[in-house]
Amino acid sequence: MNNTLLEFKNLVTEFHTEGKVVTAVNNISFTLNKGETIGIVGESGSGKSVTSLSAMRLVPSPPGKIAGGEILFHKKDGETVDFLQISEKEMRQYRGNEIAMIFQEPMTSLNPVFTCGDQVMEAIMLHQSISKSEAKDLTIKLFEEVQLPDPERIFNTYPHQISGGQKQRVMIAMAMSCQPSVLVADEPTTALDVTVQKTILELMEKLQIEHDMGILFITHDLGVIAELADKVVVMYKGNIVEQGNVWDIFNNPQHPYTKGLLACRPPLDKRYTFLPTVGDFMQTNEKGENVANDISVEDFTKDLVVSKVERDKQQKALLAQEPLLQIKNLKTYFPIRNGFFGGVTDYVKAVDDISFDVYPGETLGLVGESGCGKTTTGRTILRLNEPTAGQMIYKGKDIAAFNEQELREFRKEVQIIFQDPYSSLNPRMTIGNAIMEPMQVHGILANDEERQKRVEELLEKVSLGAEHFNRYPHEFSGGQRQRIGIARALAVNPKFIICDESVSALDVSVQAQVLNLLNDLKQEFGLTYIFISHDLSVVKYMSDRMVVMQNGKIEEMGDADQIYLEAKTPYTQRLISAIPEGRKENIKKTNKA
Repeated sequence: MNNTLLEFKNLVTEFHTEGKVVTAVNNISFTLNKGETIGIVGESGSGKSVTSLSAMRLVPSPPGKIAGGEILFHKKDGETVDFLQISEKEMRQYRGNEIAMIFQEPMTSLNPVFTCGDQVMEAIMLHQSISKSEAKDLTIKLFEEVQLPDPERIFNTYPHQISGGQKQRVMIAMAMSCQPSVLVADEPTTALDVTVQKTILELMEKLQIEHDMGILFITHDLGVIAELADKVVVMYKGNIVEQGNVWDIFNNPQHPYTKGLLACRPPLDKRYTFLPTVGDFMQTNEKGENVANDISVEDFTKDLVVSKVERDKQQKALLAQEPLLQIKNLKTYFPIRNGFFGGVTDYVKAVDDISFDVYPGETLGLVGESGCGKTTTGRTILRLNEPTAGQMIYKGKDIAAFNEQELREFRKEVQIIFQDPYSSLNPRMTIGNAIMEPMQVHGILANDEERQKRVEELLEKVSLGAEHFNRYPHEFSGGQRQRIGIARALAVNPKFIICDESVSALDVSVQAQVLNLLNDLKQEFGLTYIFISHDLSVVKYMSDRMVVMQNGKIEEMGDADQIYLEAKTPYTQRLISAIPEGRKENIKKTNKA
């Protein structure tokens, strides 16, 4: 019996822009079988998402064009259909019915003016000849299957009224509504907390077993792939550079790019002096071709490990100092009002009576799920949110009591790097002027000529260049925009920087580069950081000490390595257990030789 579901044969997808042809997918071939999960892995721009859009015939045209190859779908009755040879009308019969897709960002995939229930019902009634009441019953049943709490209530809610994890479950319910043979999941957990990510991955695995589906799972995180996939396809610049059984890929990667992807995620069981990047493994010859690199990930990283003796010595020296910042019984409450003009009925206790110290030269990690209060804590320290109660003592003075002039001087010394660099940069302002603007506000240097020279130095410092000064934010990648945000924070010569989820949206390889950059700048400029993230592995790598938050309160606090090894509270233990570590022992047992 033939178990083949979907075959990609010599697929080529191109984009035609401004007289230039970009080959996003270059002559790739692989096969998906029933009940199998293939992980397609690579950085942004590798071609993995374009591959999935090609499978669905959703490549935007123009400028996109599927220029060659075959995508063969094997039907249950034994007939084979080439998706690239049928009409758009015929393709619509397969799209949703036989091959369904979960998109990366559920908020932009769900229509904000329709309820969640109506949107799933629409998908059902488009493909199935059933009544509206039957479609509603089936939708509620699907919501139960994807483990949404109170399915009847969710049916009548709008997308903005539910959490990110719940929106993703609605998208899964929509994709599963016609019981497809193939499910394409394009980065379905990238923006989610690790605990929510774990439940979504478990749900997808459960649905796959029950429905005998084939899954194409697209991600940049090999840690996720280790625990979910049967086979791996590694893509780089539109090409497949390596593919095979997941155990073989993790145990004995052949291509330097695969080695780089495996090495650059922060390890949990040890601490490195710096994170390896893809560039450390990718060697090229004079023609720009990849050259074989025989060094293994283990050999490359063995000399990077910081010993416990050295680590203890660093911690002791750090804590022997006077604190630079002292947070004492801090509270930040947001009022809940009854109607537009109504009075206050209750409060959201975003930060609820927390206390901690930050020492000069320290990186203090704030970690927890969305809504735990970590970002509000960072914003309150800068008085971007006003505190309800408590003290924030910086160099002996209470930030809460600063007047306007004192607050301006304080914000010159304490800067923030925001989570989304694109929304924090003015799209109409060149990045050179964006970096120079805070220098003008604070009167740093004598004139704009000197300031421009300083901006160009900062761009070099964050691995960009003076030639980028007159470019606009949309001309840069996510990782480059984050570097611009870092350069702007450095422009006023700060001593203290709050990094608010500053690497959460980046590929693991770009993330490693930015984390290394932050550590290098910390040493060079004598900086102190508060590092905020929902990713405990990143926080543990970056931090000297860690503060774990839940519901506005501190769950536990202490040495970052110690908390990982001996977490005291059930909540912290749950956070740690949810991290996809990518270790060989976590790889699906069915894949082990």
